Amino acid sequence: MKIKAFIFLAVISISPCFAQTDHEQITKILNQFIVGTQYNYPDSIAMAFHPGTRMFLYNGTDSAYFMTSEEYAGLYGRKAPGTLNNRPSKIIGIEIVKDVAYAKLEIDIPSFGNRYHDLLLLKKILGHWKIVGKATSAGPIPKAPEAFTPNPAKEVVLTGLNRPWSMAFLSENDVLIAEKDGSLLRVNLETKERKAVSGLPKDVARAVRVDSTKFEKGIFPNSLHGQTLSANAGWFQVLLDPDFDQNNYVYMSYAAENKARASTIKVIRGKLIDKELKEVETLFVAEPYVHGLYHYGGGMIFGRDGKLYITIGERNFFEYMNPEIPVAQDVKDKRGKVIRINPDGSIPKDNPDFGSGAIKGLFAIGIRASQGLAIHPETGDIWFSEHGTNQGDELNILKPSANYGWPNVTRGSYRTDYQPKAISGAVFTDPLYSWEHTVAPTGLTFYSGREFPLWKGNLIVPGLSKGSLWRMVVDGDKIISAEELFINSRVRLRKAIVSPGGQLYLLSDEEDGKLIRVFNSGR
Repeated sequence: MKIKAFIFLAVISISPCFAQTDHEQITKILNQFIVGTQYNYPDSIAMAFHPGTRMFLYNGTDSAYFMTSEEYAGLYGRKAPGTLNNRPSKIIGIEIVKDVAYAKLEIDIPSFGNRYHDLLLLKKILGHWKIVGKATSAGPIPKAPEAFTPNPAKEVVLTGLNRPWSMAFLSENDVLIAEKDGSLLRVNLETKERKAVSGLPKDVARAVRVDSTKFEKGIFPNSLHGQTLSANAGWFQVLLDPDFDQNNYVYMSYAAENKARASTIKVIRGKLIDKELKEVETLFVAEPYVHGLYHYGGGMIFGRDGKLYITIGERNFFEYMNPEIPVAQDVKDKRGKVIRINPDGSIPKDNPDFGSGAIKGLFAIGIRASQGLAIHPETGDIWFSEHGTNQGDELNILKPSANYGWPNVTRGSYRTDYQPKAISGAVFTDPLYSWEHTVAPTGLTFYSGREFPLWKGNLIVPGLSKGSLWRMVVDGDKIISAEELFINSRVRLRKAIVSPGGQLYLLSDEEDGKLIRVFNSGR
């Protein structure tokens, strides 16, 4: 080790600098300084500095502790030259502005338990770069990822939400929460103050009391009788415009009904001013209006292309209610599709072509009931969850012109003795992942926080059925492992979301709905 260090020092001392770039010369000087501190070569340290340079060192207080570069180099003359100090160091960055440069070094000293950062100022003097200033800060050495044992725990942040469906962060503590059976709330997570946002459309469809035997026959009456079914009507996705800070636009999807009490998905946007939505305009209506309060879809997301993607459910509770050409396979029907529009509701010119007669905005088909969408942090692909019938729940990657198969293909089974008619020439896209039991996956998200370092880039998938929560380890476009969390404390979950500050939150689908923070109790 001593011989290698000596050879390295000799090489950087005799290498000509006239053929090197400024960046190379600066790197050489910095390495000369690093080698001197790691192997106790005071002369190597002194030569890296302009004589008499004044430096500020870390002393654990807010006072200024300084010495000259010669005094600092002398600290490394107490051991025999070549003796290794346990202080791993590396160059973090170099920035050059003409004949002045700034450099940042990272130094770990395990014996002190500290990580230091040297901020160095360099000046090119008579054609040679020298360090002319140094300041040091320090903090605890971060634990290795393996030391952050993931031990997830739940903390209830808010209660009393009326079946919350989605959430959008205006800031770390200022949020919008859309309640399926309630309203759109603006909530301060610090004070817990909540205010209903006014200016919302009045045509929102609500759950009704119906006779369940009529559902079995495919009849959806308007009269209020029988038992209450867990219908899906109400407010769904709340979403901020990518340029919200400039235009204040908020987007919402919801179940809208007409005078005949039939309903469909509608997408609107308006400008959020304090606690009021102003200049509300309709962007998309998934006609036809039909009876039944199921399988609306309603998931929305802005892609990296700036376009708005919307999932529209098939709306049939039983698959046998489909016509000969199932609605999800009919390109002339808006139901059972993924729609892609511009933020103002117009149709992008680069949308895929599904042929003459296809609905405007069509991007993908063969959808049963999709609610959750998330963008892969590395690839930019849009991933989405999909509800099956009996089993058959899926995760997919959204592709233009793709046909995801429903109802002609499923990984689950049908509720009845349904046999869909074969569609000539159809090419179906297999799911990326499917479960062998019912999960009813909802609003998924990719984890990007710091609470669980080993989870970075993992897909978090909440579910309605049995209150499941899944952590999926992702490698590119593949899921390589799946872990179910909180198996002893299940609750129906509608949404998972990561805050701007990296906190993982969940929304529970209950009449007394909750906002839940997931934290690492093992840190």
